[in-house]
Amino acid sequence: MIEVIDLVKTFPTTAGPEKRAVDQVSFRVERGEIYGLLGPNGAGKTTTLRILSGLLRPTAGQARIGGLDVVEEAHRTKQLIGFLTANTGLYQRLSPRELLPYFADLHGLNRATGRRRVAELCGWLGMESFMDIRCGALSTGQRQRTNIARALIADPPVLIMDEPTLGLDVLTNRVILEFIRHQRDQGKAILLSTHYLDEAETLCDRIGLLHEGRLIAEGPVGGLLARTGCARLSDAFLRLVGPGAAPALAAGPCGPEDAGR
Repeated sequence: MIEVIDLVKTFPTTAGPEKRAVDQVSFRVERGEIYGLLGPNGAGKTTTLRILSGLLRPTAGQARIGGLDVVEEAHRTKQLIGFLTANTGLYQRLSPRELLPYFADLHGLNRATGRRRVAELCGWLGMESFMDIRCGALSTGQRQRTNIARALIADPPVLIMDEPTLGLDVLTNRVILEFIRHQRDQGKAILLSTHYLDEAETLCDRIGLLHEGRLIAEGPVGGLLARTGCARLSDAFLRLVGPGAAPALAAGPCGPEDAGR
């Protein structure tokens, strides 16, 4: 469902050669699968996801959604994806009950289908208690649940999620992780990036480890652990990239990347 082939993205710099944020990256994500794209700040995760969502153009290589090229058929591919980032904005003066039907209408859903989807998502994400509160007054976790509902209002077959649990409390984190698993079980292809390697270890069916723009290892969690002889994914990552990456991972949860740069 998602296919990335020899993807390259470079950015100009003020001095010296261009910065290669994504360097010959290739992977696939199938229906009914959660694929985790993991790595420290600057690894190229966010850049890769923004290319797939149509927000950035690749320098070289290809990215396809449902067999469609994300550059050549940008409008059609955007109809297939729900895209979520940790800092996606909401209309501050609207409540979720007002905002979600608005996005349903933007996606071309008829009124009955839109109402049904709002009710489904509200139930799955536990939103009823704050559906009538303006988005500007919602907590971080409530805003993230609303953003997930917004991204999924049209029931797209592909989910692209950049740091979906960043900054959330334990209870909201659990709700969202269970919801992501539910979407996987519904047959969606899910690609997510995260700094939380231990969380990804329990959530993802397969994982790609990014370091300095390159995909250095890929496979099921068990295979990566067996390859490195480690008991935890965080330890396996450090063994694969060497001790130089330790500070980026030891710092714990941090903010989203600046376009992988």
